[in-house]
Amino acid sequence: MDIPSAALDLSPVRRWVVDHRADMLAEIGDYVSRETPSNSKPHLDAGLDWLTERLLAVLGPADSVERVPAPAHGDTLVADFAGSGARRLLVLCHYDTVWDAGTLAQRPFTVDGDAARGPGVFDMKAGLVQFLWAVRALDAAGLSRPPLRVVLNGDEELGSLASRPTIEAAAAGVSAALVLEPGLGGALKTARKGIGLFEVDVTGVEAHAGLDPEKGVSAIDELARVVLRLRALEDLGRGTSVNVGTIAGGTRNNVIAGHARATLDVRVSEPAEAARIDAALAAVPSDPRLTVTVGGGWNRPPMPRTPGIAAMVDLARALAVPLGDDLPEVAVGGGSDANFLAALDVPLLDGLGAVGAGAHALDEHIDIPATVARTALIAGLIHAFAH
Repeated sequence: MDIPSAALDLSPVRRWVVDHRADMLAEIGDYVSRETPSNSKPHLDAGLDWLTERLLAVLGPADSVERVPAPAHGDTLVADFAGSGARRLLVLCHYDTVWDAGTLAQRPFTVDGDAARGPGVFDMKAGLVQFLWAVRALDAAGLSRPPLRVVLNGDEELGSLASRPTIEAAAAGVSAALVLEPGLGGALKTARKGIGLFEVDVTGVEAHAGLDPEKGVSAIDELARVVLRLRALEDLGRGTSVNVGTIAGGTRNNVIAGHARATLDVRVSEPAEAARIDAALAAVPSDPRLTVTVGGGWNRPPMPRTPGIAAMVDLARALAVPLGDDLPEVAVGGGSDANFLAALDVPLLDGLGAVGAGAHALDEHIDIPATVARTALIAGLIHAFAH
């Protein structure tokens, strides 16, 4: 592990960022006003075009720029920039949002006192703009930056199915990563659950429920047994939850059901718990005439608080002390692209972006003063790796 120590008073950097609050807020507003819904390829392409232009304008010419295409989703951009020292820092952001095209017409970007609102402003458009202004602040202060690898993906809100291989490949050779997802109440996210999304399909034998009940084998009955078996594995004390989100089956009340289906959302805090769930899903049917098929799988591995994450938290807190900042941390049930990096043992900080609330909700907003101030900490973390 190659985590630097912190020996920098970021107060001048913070003052510079605060002095440029209006310009930073204008750029956030510009970005939020460019819709990038996960389910609209044209919007995502236009959004990434704009982001690429902004990235190169702020960081200068890149050593390499690769845009990995995704036919149905947002492309993934991987750009390497030269810097001081041998520690390469990965900066990871997603540019897609959960908000459908047209949402801006009902809820445009607005500023009300110290709050800025708009679709995607908190999750996570402000975080990407914070990174740009952190770099600007370093340049204005004459402070060096390390070699940077910037990865922008456009399908995080869909599970990063297309971008995951690119993200994992981009982690090769980096010393650490900053994931500029929003925090939770300003807290860093130092542990996340793994997420399993499964579909259980059961095929039975149809028969007349009154005339030939002995000839049928109910898919609904078997699915009920599977569901109860899985629900019994839930252990909230160990961070394992099992939710049956939807269930359907059968055709008529006088026909023994020939088919039944359920969808599951499973969250686990540790790999051993994922193995328990896998074993239950692999159990043989209660009757050889039944067929049970499991689709889906583990979308994101668990992200425990690794030693590398702990070291990054120590670094961030040391930088925050001169600013008088308290940096709490929290474990959360949701996943992010940080899960992939943590599984590769990359030291990282997640939840480092915007301060605010309302992710995926109508009241989505950022706290402008807190978000602007957090930008100075991001700048300090970047600079720390330039030695």
